[in-house]
Amino acid sequence: MAAEQIRVAVTGANGRMGREVVKMVLQDEGLALAAAVSPSAGPVDAGTLVGLPPCGVNVQADLEGALKSAEADVLVDFTVPHAAYGNTSLAIAHGVRPIIGTTGLTPEQMAELDELCKQKGLGALVAPNFSIGAILMMKFAEQAAKYMPHVEIIEYHGDQKLDAPSGTSIKTAELISEARQELRQGNPNEKEIIEGARGGYYNGFRIHSVRLPGVFAQQEVVFGGYGQTLKIRHDSYERAGYMPGVSVACKKIMTYTGLIYGFEHLMD
Repeated sequence: MAAEQIRVAVTGANGRMGREVVKMVLQDEGLALAAAVSPSAGPVDAGTLVGLPPCGVNVQADLEGALKSAEADVLVDFTVPHAAYGNTSLAIAHGVRPIIGTTGLTPEQMAELDELCKQKGLGALVAPNFSIGAILMMKFAEQAAKYMPHVEIIEYHGDQKLDAPSGTSIKTAELISEARQELRQGNPNEKEIIEGARGGYYNGFRIHSVRLPGVFAQQEVVFGGYGQTLKIRHDSYERAGYMPGVSVACKKIMTYTGLIYGFEHLMD
């Protein structure tokens, strides 16, 4: 292992995103797999788990035990919301920098994690989306909102996604709200015949969540003006598309202190 390699622990290693992260780490010359954690995988070699040659790192069931022995620099977590906070706190306690791709952490939880990171002198990242294209979509939407303040967001995911709206759409909405004054849209006398038909309300505009089998991840930001519309859309087709961003995050988080919310801050 080269001295400059960053040692990465992956929790949720047997999940769909976790497998992609393990594969990416094993194939990235700047990274080394320090640990892979999954209660469901059994003591299998992590390389074998993802269809690569054995790498000498066996999947472990217990995160704390793995962190104690792995000497990891970074923990990547794509698990579930109810586990992410505990996993992140555990990583910080062991001096490991968390990179969290799981959505659902509350602002209060992120504030607590930020304080823990600062006490330890560590960086952490919570990112609703690691896709470079999705981040550009958010940035373009933020810019467009300065000139076309009437906007709605439509996001599409598979029917097994647990949270609605998605973390990506919420982050997009936050960026749009920073660029425009609150503007309550639609006819002031409109009436929802079916509750929820107009979508979720955020800072004057609406977010619509579509959940269907066969869908992976798409988002469309629609702006309306006099005699025109502008649509900014991003489509993800497979999980491997997020991995270049995860690789960048693993490397750049080493230079930060405190919790960062949003991968776009690492792209500047």
